[in-house]
Amino acid sequence: MARKKKRVVKKKHPALKRAGVSKFNKPKRTPGHKKKSHVVVAKVGNKVKTIRFGQQGVKGSPKRKGESKSAAARRRSFKARHAKNIAKGKMSAAYWANRSKW
Repeated sequence: MARKKKRVVKKKHPALKRAGVSKFNKPKRTPGHKKKSHVVVAKVGNKVKTIRFGQQGVKGSPKRKGESKSAAARRRSFKARHAKNIAKGKMSAAYWANRSKW
């Protein structure tokens, strides 16, 4: 007699479902949110945190290819202004804004 294998279905973490993202540490645009432009469910070890970041309707930095001097200065200013918070790692909004918008 052949045995049937049980199929294990892994449930999604409730924070992933609530935020509407597919994976941990994967930012997603939120055009429907009234204030914040992105959301990410950050996970470091066993810590899980939902982070909303970025101002809605504001562009980050333009593409680097053919970038103007003013755009480069804007990028440098953002990184200098938020360097301390970016260094905090995946559990800070500045880290994700730096990674996805700048």
